[in-house]
Amino acid sequence: MASFSFNFRIVDVNGNGVLDGFDDQDLNLSDARSETMSDNNSADDNFNVGEPWIVAGDSGGFAGFYQGSVVINGETFFVFQNGAARVLFGAVTDPAAFKTALDADRTLYESAMLNIDTTSPTPVCFAAGTCITTPSGETPVDTLRIGDLILTADGRAVPVKWIGRQTIVSLFAGDRARPVRVTAGALGNGLPHTDLVLTADHALILEGFAINAGALVNGTTVTLDPAPDRATYYHVETEEHDVILANGVPAESFVDYVGRTAFDNYAEYVDLYGQERGIAEMPLARSAAPGWCHAPFAQGSLT
Repeated sequence: MASFSFNFRIVDVNGNGVLDGFDDQDLNLSDARSETMSDNNSADDNFNVGEPWIVAGDSGGFAGFYQGSVVINGETFFVFQNGAARVLFGAVTDPAAFKTALDADRTLYESAMLNIDTTSPTPVCFAAGTCITTPSGETPVDTLRIGDLILTADGRAVPVKWIGRQTIVSLFAGDRARPVRVTAGALGNGLPHTDLVLTADHALILEGFAINAGALVNGTTVTLDPAPDRATYYHVETEEHDVILANGVPAESFVDYVGRTAFDNYAEYVDLYGQERGIAEMPLARSAAPGWCHAPFAQGSLT
């Protein structure tokens, strides 16, 4: 079941994405809520477009049909259609400051509503502090910059085209949103050289397979960490879908089956490149099934 907590609600009464004023007839901003909502669907933990959601807590009742997610002034909101109205729910860092910013500049809302991301909003990235191999040594992923050179697993130096940044604020309840911790040495041959923390749908490249980190969880050497209250994850985009090195482990770079609009700094990408581009996925078999174990690892540390 997909669910999240929120502390801020925006109601666009006529649902047209354009704010003509800031009274309750057009935009309702509430910074006094602290509730949870879910799709009440035990079959999966995805955010499915068109699915009805309900709100728990004091208000209760029907929230609307899920439409997608948007980023407004660096904060993620989930969009629901409820009759003619569009209702947005989010967990913002500072509700009072966010309300002030939105009151002052209505285009923050209007521009965001032009880029509703309909993909399931599960982060697919590295945790801050992950060491990415470069020609001059290792660099934390959160300090990499556009144009920096990084090394691929086959020894090529390729420039960073973009660093996608996604901040998650206790929005999810399902295991897919909890970061995976691959402990030092878990993959054999001393790898990773230090604990590697990444999201469950980010693939490591092992024995010619692209294996989502969540598929490696075994409860001992590869585990799910508790979901932090707030965390920022980073994705490295190069010209192609490359194999880079994270804490020494071959891992995938960005591939665009994950929407860029889900990232906090999507506007930066548009400013730099004008429009999104497609990236062909490398021709490797991908596994997302839990409990994956290939024969070489059955003899090594990954048990």
